[in-house]
Amino acid sequence: MALRPFLLVLALAACSPAPVRFAVPSVTPETRIGISYGTVELREVSLPTYAQNEEISIETLDGGITRQAGLLWADLPARAMTLELGSLLRVITGAQVASEPWPFDSRPQARVEVRVEEMVASQRGNFRLSGQYFVAALDGSERGRSRSFALSAPLSPDAGPAEIAAARGQVTAMLAEAIARDGLR
Repeated sequence: MALRPFLLVLALAACSPAPVRFAVPSVTPETRIGISYGTVELREVSLPTYAQNEEISIETLDGGITRQAGLLWADLPARAMTLELGSLLRVITGAQVASEPWPFDSRPQARVEVRVEEMVASQRGNFRLSGQYFVAALDGSERGRSRSFALSAPLSPDAGPAEIAAARGQVTAMLAEAIARDGLR
């Protein structure tokens, strides 16, 4: 008898649609930028609350941000963005780049911290990424830098999750290039 409620719950769960996960496609940057550091540590990217969730968020025409039920990012956004940014910085700069905690015996020469204020797909036709990044020189040179960024990629107002994921990849690549060009040189 006690098994019946459990079977009913199990049957109802089987009827609900399974969530669909979307990965951000890899972007291969063609830009190469020489920087002042051979080793760079990247702290986990800080995201606003709505962007930390697994659900893909959309900004509506009235400025509200809503989650898309059943449409999920393939990985936790902060983790995924940190890994994407590290990989892009490695390719663009040729430096040894790793996210924290630093996995190597020697200390990194620089540390990058990214604080995102806005990361959203908008029904107005773009994917926006804005915030600030900080570069700390760990070699005692006190060459620290701080820069704001406001990046966007075009997006159809009725874009689906695959297009949103591709736009997120584009703005992340733009951010990596900006950090290499303006923060690490």
